[in-house]
Amino acid sequence: MNVATQLENLARQEGWLDRVAFVEGDRRFTHGEIHQLAARAAAGMAARGVRQGDRVLLALPDGGGLVASFLGAAFIGAVAVIVNPALTAGDHARIVADCRPRLVIAGDELTDRFEDLVSSTTERLLVADPDAALPAPADLDVDAPLYVQYTSGTTGRPKGAVHTHGHVAFYRRCIARGVLDIGPDDVILSVSKIYFAYGFGNAFVFPLACGASAVLFAARPSPGEVGAAVRDHGVTVLFGVPSFYAKLVNACAPEEFSTVRAAVSAGEGLPRSAGERLTRFLGAPVLEQIGSTEAGHAFCANTVHSNVLGTLGRPVPEFELELRDSAGGVVPDGTVGELWVRGPSVMTGYLSESGTAAPLLADGWLNTRDRAIRNSDGTYTHCGRTDDIEIVGGINVAPTEIEAVISRHPDVREVAVAAVLSDDGTTTLSAFVVLETAGIDAAALRADLAALARSQLAPFKVPKSVRLVNELPRTDTGKLRRFMLRRDPSDSGAGAG
Repeated sequence: MNVATQLENLARQEGWLDRVAFVEGDRRFTHGEIHQLAARAAAGMAARGVRQGDRVLLALPDGGGLVASFLGAAFIGAVAVIVNPALTAGDHARIVADCRPRLVIAGDELTDRFEDLVSSTTERLLVADPDAALPAPADLDVDAPLYVQYTSGTTGRPKGAVHTHGHVAFYRRCIARGVLDIGPDDVILSVSKIYFAYGFGNAFVFPLACGASAVLFAARPSPGEVGAAVRDHGVTVLFGVPSFYAKLVNACAPEEFSTVRAAVSAGEGLPRSAGERLTRFLGAPVLEQIGSTEAGHAFCANTVHSNVLGTLGRPVPEFELELRDSAGGVVPDGTVGELWVRGPSVMTGYLSESGTAAPLLADGWLNTRDRAIRNSDGTYTHCGRTDDIEIVGGINVAPTEIEAVISRHPDVREVAVAAVLSDDGTTTLSAFVVLETAGIDAAALRADLAALARSQLAPFKVPKSVRLVNELPRTDTGKLRRFMLRRDPSDSGAGAG
């Protein structure tokens, strides 16, 4: 099998070749054009010495060039390593040392960074040599490596998770179709980029595998740009992270989103109150899900057919989930445990020996390092990360429980709770709050939030202070960088006030 030829054959059989696949600014690519460009990319890579099994590093912004380059690599049996082009030179150097690519495809502004390697831009790659013959597509096993994506580094240095040609069929069958019912009439917009696992499925696989189209942004879009794009292109399925959705509600008008039939939220927990506000704003269901780089995409999700706000939904078809205690035993419903998953798109392993998968994989099971509860109706509720527990007075405290309470206040847009070292050397809980609207009486709000917390939480879980901040420190994927809040707030980028 070969994903590149499979997707092209599917587009031909279903009559999608003349339909728009990707919108990039003023440029539109049909499904047929994308596959033609992929063939040219394959020829360009072969002419530069890339062979089956080699790795090709793609440090490109979202766009037709990235899509064609990925498919071109797949066509000849090479392995695409998709990375964020905005990483620092040091981060890129570490990834290059880890994956040892045969070729790097990057923009002009980055080619000097990879001068010790054979490198090219998409523009040069796609200029066909009239004497160059298109290589034959590689005939590959379903378990042959297709692509590598690097983790966000929440458990240490980022590691390259390896995924196969067979995983794409799962993304189509069980997530695009089974969870979201995506079809040729859908227009997709994913705030998360293709170089993240979430964005790869949303903005790359789903349009190509379902005959849909996707609106792509080269740079990270602002809420206003997303609202305009949804309105102008008739977006029907919107993908984002909770922190971005919070900004969207504050910056845009609801009528811009009249075409949206479903919004998906992932990357971190979506408090029920935030989900309810977003649902009212969009006039469409908000579907929370959870996935990981190692699992490829979502493994537990709410769907267009079954949605329970405040939960992660139920296991994605073909995935198994277990909640285990620290000794590895399965915990009963209603008890917090570490979330383990097993399914058809779990990585085959990490790329390098230094990132061995042994600590994470056992009998096909992946320890996600997330904490959750299985509810009586079969849905799961997220309870934070195993490395996100705060210790106060020798007692373990889950900040997500406290955040869920405080986020119910109508004047709170976002909140994060962290244990902060006091001047006297003791550790106390602080709540860092981003306001929904400006001009609120800060003293009165602090009193309200303290009273709200006391009414619903045990005394040791009530934050000792409430700090109003302009924003919360986050990773590029939108995940909270809680460790930065544990420092002096003036050093966290949060702008405490």
